[in-house]
Amino acid sequence: MRFEVSKVFDAIEQRLSTDPAAARAVIDLAEVVRYVDLDGGRPASMLRLGMVIDALGRTVAEENVPVYLVVHKGLLSDADLTSNERMVARRWADDGLAEVLPNPADRVLEVADLLGLPVLSRNRFDGLAGRYPWLTAQSGRLMAPLPGAGGPVLVARVGNAPAPAVADPSPVGAKLLARLWRCPDPECSSFGSMRIGRPGGQPPPTLRTGSPTCPRHDQRLADGGPRPTAEVLAVRIDGAVRQRFVVAGDQPVFVGRAPEQGGGITLGQWLTEEARRWISRSHVRFELRGTELVAQDVSTNGTGIRPGGSLNDDDRITLKRQARPLAPTDFVELYPGVQIGRARNWTSGGVVNPASVMAEAPTMAMRTLDR
Repeated sequence: MRFEVSKVFDAIEQRLSTDPAAARAVIDLAEVVRYVDLDGGRPASMLRLGMVIDALGRTVAEENVPVYLVVHKGLLSDADLTSNERMVARRWADDGLAEVLPNPADRVLEVADLLGLPVLSRNRFDGLAGRYPWLTAQSGRLMAPLPGAGGPVLVARVGNAPAPAVADPSPVGAKLLARLWRCPDPECSSFGSMRIGRPGGQPPPTLRTGSPTCPRHDQRLADGGPRPTAEVLAVRIDGAVRQRFVVAGDQPVFVGRAPEQGGGITLGQWLTEEARRWISRSHVRFELRGTELVAQDVSTNGTGIRPGGSLNDDDRITLKRQARPLAPTDFVELYPGVQIGRARNWTSGGVVNPASVMAEAPTMAMRTLDR
């Protein structure tokens, strides 16, 4: 059972991101772990985070939907969690996959405000609508995870939005995200020199003190210069969005059947046998050159470009070891029905049954044992 639970935590870990370009919702872990009515189990369980992440995936009809996780510092020593759960939470914090803070409630709303993200919470945040008007003005920005017949469901606290709503970053958030920031602590997992991942993935600073500040170390941040440009792309297979990924100005991304390059996007698990034979291990390379998104064919069979999203085969352009800048509505076609384009152009997920992070969860771990 312990091995199965560890596999669930590994699966959940793949859905955590403090990258502003990747995260799709903000969650307070200390709140979610105590949603006992989701499984009828023990007082606190980190497996409930996986259940809420699955609910988000089902609601937006996509797979591999990342969340921005904020963790109360006290949770790392909470006796209601197992020692393994506390260890996992500390690892996520040390790896920059979650923010650990003494007072996460304010940070949850601040991140959501700065980035334009929805919040998944049962907390109504009474009295805070003055600071964050979207709490009561925008349906879908605050979604409550509640028990449902087939697992947790997300219910809008305001209005009747069927899915979490996303807004543009606030004006202040846009300014913060245009810069890189450096924490005085060089080992800071969010703003230190050892930041996990590329610099473009830095989370937003907190403005609690009036100046850009590290939320973990409560120290003022230094301006590290312009942040590398970034584009969010989506993989769409047979009309269903299977994965989103970020191309930043400081690191190209390879996409294919099973790229050998680190950080590559693997499509093999979603492909038909015929598509697997046609698509190369590393098929296309995406990079940003200044503000231009460029696709370069690195495959055996070539890469198609659909200008303006045209489905007319007469308009299709085939690249053979060539590179081409992509216009805002162009998309790349590796094989009929296997497409990659800017995520903002494809709003519907189309995945009826997204893969669950809870697939390996043992049933016994979700119930209270009689003594």
